Amino acid sequence: MLLPPGPQVTSSCPGNQGGVAPDSGGGSDSRAAGRTWGWAVLFGCFVITGFSYAFPKAVSVFFKELIKEFHVGYSDTAWISSIVLAMLYGTGPICSILVNRFGCRPVMMVGGIFASLGMIMASFATSIFHIYLTTGVITGLGLALNFQPSLIMLNRYFSEKRPLANGLAAAGSPVALCCLSPLGQQLSYAYGWRGGFLILGGLLLNCCVCGALMRPLTAPKRQDQETPEAAEDQKDATPPAPPPPKAKLLDFSVFRDRGFVIYTLAAAIMVLGLFVPPVFVVSYAKHLGAEDTRAALLLSILGFIDIFARPTCGVIAGLRWVRPRCVYLFSFAMVFNGTADLLGSFARSYDELVVFCVFFGVSYGMVGALQFEVLMTIVGTERFSSAIGLVLLVEAIAVLVGPPSAGRLLDFTHNYQYVFLLAGSEVVLSALVLATCNFLFIKKKEPELPAVKERPPEEIRELSCAPKEEQEVQAGPSGTSSATASQGTSGSSGSASPALSPAPVAETTTTKVEEGGGASGPQVEPESSL
Repeated sequence: MLLPPGPQVTSSCPGNQGGVAPDSGGGSDSRAAGRTWGWAVLFGCFVITGFSYAFPKAVSVFFKELIKEFHVGYSDTAWISSIVLAMLYGTGPICSILVNRFGCRPVMMVGGIFASLGMIMASFATSIFHIYLTTGVITGLGLALNFQPSLIMLNRYFSEKRPLANGLAAAGSPVALCCLSPLGQQLSYAYGWRGGFLILGGLLLNCCVCGALMRPLTAPKRQDQETPEAAEDQKDATPPAPPPPKAKLLDFSVFRDRGFVIYTLAAAIMVLGLFVPPVFVVSYAKHLGAEDTRAALLLSILGFIDIFARPTCGVIAGLRWVRPRCVYLFSFAMVFNGTADLLGSFARSYDELVVFCVFFGVSYGMVGALQFEVLMTIVGTERFSSAIGLVLLVEAIAVLVGPPSAGRLLDFTHNYQYVFLLAGSEVVLSALVLATCNFLFIKKKEPELPAVKERPPEEIRELSCAPKEEQEVQAGPSGTSSATASQGTSGSSGSASPALSPAPVAETTTTKVEEGGGASGPQVEPESSL
């Protein structure tokens, strides 16, 4: 007996481990229509990612002048970058609500105005608290309103080449860092910190241009679409359909997805130690006796390696046999990063720190290229706007806890080795949590069953009136069994009356007829089975 077919499950990554959601955003027609414009969206996401991640570090070149201007300490100026990062991560749910309500393009353009306005207002500040409010809160909020929607649009425009697109977009961070830091230093020498803030504010207006590139996807009209007259007649003949349910501004149902919960937990643990080495590696080199210029060169080495590591990892993640297992590739990247931290803690010379920065740059680039690709794969397009906001909120807490905790440990022990050991242990632990829980608690998706075709009643009546040999050929698996049984009885009684029921018939088996008449038995093709 054949059962009616259940709902079919499709996945953007066939054969993937569990937690992979169907990619239903935009549809294939809309993706094909935006295939060319998608590269413009990728360029905008590249610029936005660079501003979002590199700007908090680039502002640090003005800290010495701010200390002299407002008579504050290093810890007071360090709060500027911390507030920017807190706004970038902590306002994730607010960005999700605004995107679901107004769309990506208007949110990004308003965010660009906020980012620019904050820096322009900061150039007129008269106290460090004014810098906290303008550069930290207003500019940080503007960058957040650009960063998250750009990732959402990238996910909507790219499907098959999405890992490569994520890798290229993530490369904007090291590229912008290599450009903004020297630019900020030159602006500080030429115009002072006020003139530098004013020029950087004008530069951030380019976020509005990138936001204008985020054109919404619309499905093209089909050629076989009905004429307006026929559509109007059909509208009058049929009752009006009920209105669609109102979309949620923030979808908390993602927490019912085991894959999302596992990813969020692993990402929170990872962020505790991921950003610690770049913060302390320069001080570590100075502690070992390196000069200031040579110590600062370590960050340049790290950033240069990072530029090439992210697109390369995106290409590898897009391979057919790698993409279904991108969760485990992400776990490997985190193990690689954590192991580099653990081995780097035993460095006793500047040359050994250079080797550490090379391996850390490769692993750091892999993590940066894969972190949002894995999240897109887990939750799908429909829920990604809500999922990324909630993940960034959880990571915001870890960002505010991780580096300060490492600093407290350094103040207590006065040994950089323990700082790097702690950071590496946290990153490795996050990889073990992600890989182990994904393997144990996420079931592998079942293969897709073929569709079962149901015969119309007219064909069934014609089949019941047809000769017996023709019935055996046309009936399919359900009719084949009854016809074969009837022929077995007809050999003894000389008559047969096969009964056909209007049950669904699957077209996955074929029956061959010998020349002498009668069926030779059903032969099942190896395509699929029920």
